[in-house]
Amino acid sequence: MLISLDGVTFSYTGEPVLSGVSLSIDEGERVGFIGGNGEGKTTLIKLILGELNPEQGSVIKKNGIRLGYLPQSGGFESEDTVLRAMEEVFERDRFLLKELEKTQEKMSSEREENLPALMRKCEALEREIASRDSYNYVVKIRTVLNGMGFHGRTEEKVSVMSGGEKTKLKLCRLLLEEPDLLILDEPTNHLDLTTLFWLEDYLSAFKGALLIVSHDRYFLDKLTARTVELENKRLLSYKGNYSKYKLLKEERYKTELREYEKLLEKTKKLQDYVDKNLVRATTAKSAQSRVKQLEKITLEKPIPPKEAPRFRFTYENRPYERVLYAPRFDLYAGEKLLLKNAEFTLMRGEKCALLGDNGTGKSTLLKFLLSGDGRVGYAKFLKVAYYDQENAELNPDMTVIDDLRFRFPLFPLTEAYALLAQSGIDSEDALKKVRELSGGLKAKLALAVLQAEHGNFLALDEPTNHLDLLSRESLETALREFDGTLLFVSHDRRFIESIATSIACIEDGTLTKFDGNYSAYLEQKKTKPAEEKTEFPAKEKPASESYRSKEERARQAKTRQRISEIESRLAKIEEEQQTLNGDLVKHAADYAKVREITARLESLQSESDRLYEEYGNLI
Repeated sequence: MLISLDGVTFSYTGEPVLSGVSLSIDEGERVGFIGGNGEGKTTLIKLILGELNPEQGSVIKKNGIRLGYLPQSGGFESEDTVLRAMEEVFERDRFLLKELEKTQEKMSSEREENLPALMRKCEALEREIASRDSYNYVVKIRTVLNGMGFHGRTEEKVSVMSGGEKTKLKLCRLLLEEPDLLILDEPTNHLDLTTLFWLEDYLSAFKGALLIVSHDRYFLDKLTARTVELENKRLLSYKGNYSKYKLLKEERYKTELREYEKLLEKTKKLQDYVDKNLVRATTAKSAQSRVKQLEKITLEKPIPPKEAPRFRFTYENRPYERVLYAPRFDLYAGEKLLLKNAEFTLMRGEKCALLGDNGTGKSTLLKFLLSGDGRVGYAKFLKVAYYDQENAELNPDMTVIDDLRFRFPLFPLTEAYALLAQSGIDSEDALKKVRELSGGLKAKLALAVLQAEHGNFLALDEPTNHLDLLSRESLETALREFDGTLLFVSHDRRFIESIATSIACIEDGTLTKFDGNYSAYLEQKKTKPAEEKTEFPAKEKPASESYRSKEERARQAKTRQRISEIESRLAKIEEEQQTLNGDLVKHAADYAKVREITARLESLQSESDRLYEEYGNLI
């Protein structure tokens, strides 16, 4: 056993956060730690670390235990370079290797009578070096830094790096330190998918125990064999990973409810007997016996699982078939070229996940496609609703209810409150200033706004950031049921797998589209032959090496032009049809005029049908 909490109780300002909590973690055990925002997960971790002391109960740790902790916020601080900061972990190894080198040099120049002592020292040093695997400390550092995305950046100063990069460096240090128990609080927050896959593989081979707080369900499923949940000040343990926990929790609640109902029925029968027989002389003794039985029974109705938010996305009008089209464009972030000669098309009803490593330009591309730039074409009747990962569009100085109603002045007050409640914001939080909300509640407010916009095209930039597991799963369900168009950026693999019908990936300065879900995309990546990466931007290929011939490009250009012509003509037909329908009402008494208008409407409908058929073949 590494650590044991027994009957731990802890309060803040007299308000209990943990009540009679018990937990033990054994050597090498892998534990997932889940619970809603504000349930007390961080408090329990601080008790394990010794930063807090319990009011009641005990926290017992194995003698000499080495703990490693990655907090959700707060990275590694140093004035050194990345490499030097990592080398600090191996000071003992570096000392041993230098000492061995000096001792060996001494042996070559010392007199013969001193050699036995020097040889014994060499042997002792070599034994310790072998036991610590000191020769490979540089390999270990390079492996971790490269895997965590710091390839080629070892000489950069830590102090000039971003907050997210400093958090990743802190995790690098912890991995190199190899503690007995590694506690990770949302370790995947700043990781792209490539780094995330590497970290999973690395931690799978990690020898110490793990306690992981995470909203990444794939991460929990792959790395944990037990799940503990903190809810209503109690800690319950389930054998198995997150997916298994969900089944076991539902079974546990049903079992506890059945037992409660049985006990309730028994209590009622006992009480009925007592009420009828206690005053009778002949049955008073047996009634007293049942009174004692009743006194021993403790009725505690099991608390039902927390209700998840209910999101629902609707719209009024359907756009044309080709929702968005950017035929050829370059994408820059300042002076940096992210994409060259890229193109992107999105069809109605498509749900496309935009993937790529950090810094490749996913959010930049998403904003460009929505910017109204002349290089991007949009379908008629398209209505975009955008979710910003920073929730920057929310007004921090307004109350939650006022922020919502300011955007939609005609929204009745009762319906606004109902929408917020449905999205997971209660009436008390609805009266708070937006700045006072937690990250999770701000995300729910932004999702409430998104629902109220009734967009037929949803563009979402990291919509699951800050959402708890229940809210993520509820959002997944709503987006699966949404029959409009969706383009989204996310690092949540379960979310991507659940929703995406296509994948667009930015890799090595190239935007590639894949028709199929996330699993099929990963399978294709595995089977695709590995290609040697080049620094971007690479030299343009000569025409003979291009993946499309001149003839093919000309045909595609002609097709694009014809699609544009058809869409323009269809728009004009629709406008004329609306005008003619109005004329029919005006001239309803003029039979000849009605015949003329009807004939024209039939001609337009015939042309429209023909154009739609051609349109479908072209796309």
